[in-house]
Amino acid sequence: MKTSPVTRRQFVKTSYTAAGAALLAPVVFPSADSQAASQSKPALLGGKPAVEGPFPEWPMIEPLDEEKFMDALRRKAWCRLYDNITTTFENAWAEKLGVKYCVATVNGTNSLYTALYALDVGPGDEVLIPPYTFVATLNAILQQYALPVFVDTDIQTFQMDPQSMAGKITENTRCVIPVHLGGIVADMDAILANAQKYQIAVIEDACQAHISEWKGRRVGGLGDIGCFSFQSTKILPCGEGGACVTQREDLYDKIHAFHNNGRDRLTGTRKGYLHQGSNLRMTEYQSALLLAQLTRLDAQCRHREENAKYLSELLKEIPGIRPAVQYPQQSKNGYYLYMMHYDKEPFEGLPRARFIEALNKEGVSCYGGYRPLNKEPFLKTLLDSRWYKKLFPPERLKQYWETNECPVNDRLCEEGLFMSHECLMGTRSQIEQIAVAIRRIKAHAKELQA
Repeated sequence: MKTSPVTRRQFVKTSYTAAGAALLAPVVFPSADSQAASQSKPALLGGKPAVEGPFPEWPMIEPLDEEKFMDALRRKAWCRLYDNITTTFENAWAEKLGVKYCVATVNGTNSLYTALYALDVGPGDEVLIPPYTFVATLNAILQQYALPVFVDTDIQTFQMDPQSMAGKITENTRCVIPVHLGGIVADMDAILANAQKYQIAVIEDACQAHISEWKGRRVGGLGDIGCFSFQSTKILPCGEGGACVTQREDLYDKIHAFHNNGRDRLTGTRKGYLHQGSNLRMTEYQSALLLAQLTRLDAQCRHREENAKYLSELLKEIPGIRPAVQYPQQSKNGYYLYMMHYDKEPFEGLPRARFIEALNKEGVSCYGGYRPLNKEPFLKTLLDSRWYKKLFPPERLKQYWETNECPVNDRLCEEGLFMSHECLMGTRSQIEQIAVAIRRIKAHAKELQA
């Protein structure tokens, strides 16, 4: 029986609700017990689920979260204009990333919107973007009435392929937005080299890569502006929330003004409103939650990274499942997602949707990756609208659709798998049980197709 599609956030929202356990000592795999478990009947066919016990709930709540949240609540200075909790968080996040400046925003989408404004991206401009990402990256560009130009994907890493950049750059290209998807860092050496060569700005969409590193440097501070999300599924959560970070004071001034209704950071409104702006300020109790969550971020990420490395070793022994590859320059991964390729041939032709259904039934939160963003129906509707026809010549829009194909990305959209980061917060035994579940599905692939 088929199930209806489930989104990434629905999976995270409905994932298991038990507290996490400590990382256990490594166990040689596959053991005799594991071999037997791998051959037993899959849960989808009536067997017992492979994963024993639920994975940790997310987000996690500890006494410090309640203490800091209630302190902010009782102070009644809930807006950042009347207290300093958000400023304290901004300083802590900037220090954590090794950057000079941070401005907290209402969410990650608006951090991207703010970054585009700060870099003077607007109507008639073009912005390079990967087609394999959450729709917010695209929507931020469209909010500025710029033209999103899709750069094909490096299928091994799931990231933007810098080798495809040059052919997409025109005289109107103003910016490129690499997305560090799932915690894996895009090839920033090549992207920054291309950006410098063609004199275009770089916005890092690090909404899924909070403490990932490239050559020992935290992402977000590698380009002109870095953008983060603190939505409740993220590894640093506060419900909603985001941030822009930068090393440049001129951009900091513009970002700060824009998120605060155009008030100049130094003069306020004494000289009038010197900037365009919006109200994108983070609340004080959101910032209080982030300060509490920040105290355990490093330990949680170490736990995820250790479990991810172990899982990757186990999956090497299972033909048909390949973990996404990191570039060798990446020195840390925060693992918002554990990303994999699924090849149905070693699974007796078992469709990916049925594999996902079977793995979910085993107690593992897994789902298909993204759809091809360059083929979403609303994009054509918008670019055919009267205002885009006013902004871009007919020949440019015609050429746009003629060159909008991303064949490598199309393939990835057919074979990609995502596993939620809660699975990596489990015990070492649960990581082994994930591999057992996949082996079990593989052993009974023909029966699962019936």
